[in-house]
Amino acid sequence: MQEGSGNMNCPVRTGEFENGEPHEIEDRVAPRFTLLIRPAKLVVGDLQFVCVIRDISATGVSVRIFHAIEWNGPVALELQTGERHKMDLVWNRGSEAGFEFHHEVEVESVIGNASLYPKRDIRFAIEWPIKLHDATGTARPAKLHNISRQGARVEIAAPLALDQALRLEARGLPAIEARVRWRGEGHYGLVFDTTFSLGELALTVERLQRGGAINPPPLKPRPPTAGEAV
Repeated sequence: MQEGSGNMNCPVRTGEFENGEPHEIEDRVAPRFTLLIRPAKLVVGDLQFVCVIRDISATGVSVRIFHAIEWNGPVALELQTGERHKMDLVWNRGSEAGFEFHHEVEVESVIGNASLYPKRDIRFAIEWPIKLHDATGTARPAKLHNISRQGARVEIAAPLALDQALRLEARGLPAIEARVRWRGEGHYGLVFDTTFSLGELALTVERLQRGGAINPPPLKPRPPTAGEAV
């Protein structure tokens, strides 16, 4: 199943895993359902990473990941609704990993919530110094507080106007053109002119959490995909 499929909310039964290997569906204890590409957040200790839920059951879940992760500390899965489930790593095969929940989850509720909030963007809390450039070329220091595929929340002492065009620059980030969507008490919500893909966001979040040592290439403009969760 490719990302961007328009049939994202239809659960499909698939096999369970036993000792890291699939076994016959008739032998499973908890039926497993495929969510057909649903973004989520992996919380590992104090760090957070982008993942995609591939399938889920009452007792466990398998996800796609976009880079190597050091599994240091407790692990949890955070859904688009903010609901969080503690779990343990069972197997890891490079770009995929499987986990067992500490407590059984209601799969129908998870699937239902995922369907109810298809446009709720996953936000990653990242405290990071940035510069905001306005249309005159003036650059002002600011602080990034969180980032998603579509936007960010920033803090800046200088007042910004609603719908003001800005360019966000920082070590570890591509230059991002954005506009002010909302404001309140020195905090501003920005919406990006070009959205991150899931892979771009995953690498950006991982990069910033380890110090932003590498400056990434600019974001590639791409048309919105009707079936892709945002």
